[in-house]
Amino acid sequence: MGVRQRTPGAIHTSDRAALGARRMRGASTRSEAALWKMLRKLEGLHFRRQAPFGPYVVDFVSHRARLVVEVDGGIYDLAAVKARDERRDGWLTARGYRVLRVSDYGVVNEPASTIAVILANIGETPPPPTPSPHGGGDF
Repeated sequence: MGVRQRTPGAIHTSDRAALGARRMRGASTRSEAALWKMLRKLEGLHFRRQAPFGPYVVDFVSHRARLVVEVDGGIYDLAAVKARDERRDGWLTARGYRVLRVSDYGVVNEPASTIAVILANIGETPPPPTPSPHGGGDF
């Protein structure tokens, strides 16, 4: 495995993340499928689902808006999962992306509110990316 072909300015994904994303797209949860259906109806925005992003796979990402949307269920309340997510969120934030976490309950039971929160976050200015300590744009 390894790293895919490098493109200037791109965030490179690992082959492992790309394969994992493909597998996850075929096994979406009920709330992920519902949110995907809603996001596809938003005009002028382009979201990708279960997208490889560096060494990670994110639930939904709009590169244009520099926004990652994660759908969280009850397991995300566990301390080990929260710690892992904090590291991941830090990695994404360092690259100039906002991470928005929405509950699976809200997606299914309060879809209009969930979309309103996502749209409100799209209008916000994303954080600037943290320069690579190695230079050359590699993260």
